[in-house]
Amino acid sequence: MTTLITGASGNAGGAVLQSLAEQGIPGRALIRSARELPTGIDPVYGDLNRPETFVEALSGVTGIFLLSGYDRLDELLANAVRAGVRKVVVLSSSSLDGELTNAVAAYHHATEEAVREAGLEWTFLRPNSFMSNTLRWRDQLAAGDEVRVQFPDVPVSTIHPRDIGDVAVRALQGAHDGEVLRLTGPVALTPVEQVAILAEAIGRPLTAYPMSRAETHEALHASMPEPYAQAIESFFGDGTIDETTVNSTVSDVTGHPARTLQVWAEENAALFT
Repeated sequence: MTTLITGASGNAGGAVLQSLAEQGIPGRALIRSARELPTGIDPVYGDLNRPETFVEALSGVTGIFLLSGYDRLDELLANAVRAGVRKVVVLSSSSLDGELTNAVAAYHHATEEAVREAGLEWTFLRPNSFMSNTLRWRDQLAAGDEVRVQFPDVPVSTIHPRDIGDVAVRALQGAHDGEVLRLTGPVALTPVEQVAILAEAIGRPLTAYPMSRAETHEALHASMPEPYAQAIESFFGDGTIDETTVNSTVSDVTGHPARTLQVWAEENAALFT
C-alpha cells in the first residue's frame, strides 16, 4: 500500500504524513520544492493544479489524500483510475452541512461530486475549524498581549490536525468506504476561552478583545475576497453551520480520544515566541 498525499506542506496534509510515518506506512508527498519529510515518505515534485506534473508518480499508488478546490480535478481523477488507484480520501468541509451555494461550500461540494463520479472508492472528511487556525493570532501577539477575536460568543469544537491525519490514514487503509465522516474536537470553546488556553501554554498574560459584528465584518472583508468573507460571516455570525456540537467520530475511528487545544498549544508554543 502506497498513498499520495496532496497538500503535504499544509496543516492537514502534513498531519497525514506524520500519521503515516508513525505507523510505518509508506507514502509519497506532493510538494513543489524540496523540504524535510518524515521517514518513509518520498517526495513527488509537482503542482496539484497541473495534474500532468505528477502523473508518473501515481504508478503503484493505492490511495490519495486529496484537497478540495483545485483545477483540472477530472483530469487528475482520470489519471488515478488509469494508474490503478483504488481509494480517494477527500479533505472536505463542515460547510457542506449548510447551504451549498456559498463560496466555501461550493468548491468542496464540486470536489466531492467529481470524486463520486470518477468510480473510485472514497471517504469524505468534513472537519470543524482547525486548532492550527490559532496561528492567525501570531501577528497580533508580536505587537502585544491583546488578541482581537471574531465571533467571541460562538463556541467551536476545533480539531487537532493530527486527528484528521489519523482518521485519514484509517480511511486510506480501506476503512469507511462510501462514508462521510464529520469530525470535531473534544470540547467546544469560545475564542475568549481559546485565548486563555494559549496564554497558559506560552506563559503570557493574554487578554481577548471581543470584536463586534461590525468590526468582524470589516476585518473579514479586508482580509479575503468578498464571497469568502460573506460565507465565514454567515457560518459563525448567522449560525448557518454547527461547529459547536461535539461528536465521537475521531475516537470511534482511531481508538484514541480527540486531542485537546491544550495539547496543540503546548506542542506549538514555540511558534508564538
